[in-house]
Amino acid sequence: MEKQLFGTTSDGKDVEIFRLINASGMEANISEYGAILTSLFVPDKDDNSVDVTLGHDDSDFDAWEASGAYFGATAGRYGNRIKDGRFSINGTEYQLAKNNEPAGIPCHLHGGVKGFDKVVWSGEAVEKEGATGVKLSYLSKDGEEGYPGNLSATVTYWLTDSNELVFEVEASTDKATPVNIIHHSYWNLSGDHETKINDHQLQINADHFLPTTAALIPTGEKAAVEGTPMDFRQPIPIGSRIEADFEALKLGGGYDHCWVLRGEGLRSAVRVTDPKTGRSMELLTDQAGVQFYSGNFLDGKTEGKGGVMYPYRSALCLETQRFPDSPNQATFPNCILKPGETYRHTLIHRFSW
Repeated sequence: MEKQLFGTTSDGKDVEIFRLINASGMEANISEYGAILTSLFVPDKDDNSVDVTLGHDDSDFDAWEASGAYFGATAGRYGNRIKDGRFSINGTEYQLAKNNEPAGIPCHLHGGVKGFDKVVWSGEAVEKEGATGVKLSYLSKDGEEGYPGNLSATVTYWLTDSNELVFEVEASTDKATPVNIIHHSYWNLSGDHETKINDHQLQINADHFLPTTAALIPTGEKAAVEGTPMDFRQPIPIGSRIEADFEALKLGGGYDHCWVLRGEGLRSAVRVTDPKTGRSMELLTDQAGVQFYSGNFLDGKTEGKGGVMYPYRSALCLETQRFPDSPNQATFPNCILKPGETYRHTLIHRFSW
């Protein structure tokens, strides 16, 4: 475990970055700013260790602060989209920022203009048998970004000697509020961020996905994946059907949908493998869904690590979560946290090579 000054925010707050290394040589770097995973180095079958996440250089804090892509971020108070930026609790209506416009239709995305990815968390080093970590804490005050209640949140990252990166969240509130705190890394397991992820093999343990409107808001329906390009029940290359003549793919410009995961509790949800390097990442989670995003809005205009201009579909995101727009969908799993309750989210990234 090491920590050092990462940078100073535009309003004068110092930010530290924590470096975790495990017995296999994996290395994770985690920032107090945005509770961001800035980089994760993973060996391949030939023992070459490279960064498998997109973002900015760890030496360039200003680029991280200016970024709007949610690279490696902790997104909240509510990750993903909320229709019209509006919801009601017990007859009281709340209006949030509309900071996203799919198909020109405004909605609320990832906590708003200054969500959890844009605030400074308080970090401390932690350890347990077989793992080192960093615990990050933040108090989101009543009314912040329009949300009700003082929400006390902690995010803990663990890097284990079993080659797991663990993301754990707990939160409590003094007033009923929607909560969906998610991890938003962009993955390219090849480590070559100038290449597409179309050849990555993906498996999602889900029999249904959530169709959306043109605004990428779920319709409320759960559609079967069988017989569609949304069927990842067996490993297939991501690019094999991404251009199919299928309404969901046309609306999303590719994959940008939530899959309804089988089972409950902590269980295996996703596996993605890069065939060239042999790197594989399995996701285990206790959440109801996973948003798979195929990098459709990367456009070669965003400068990233080492000066690379990230091209179209050069990464994928796999965000375990409550369903999008759950505050407005009565049939979706409950997302309203009440006083006296504890919100929990566990996500395990298990690597092999």
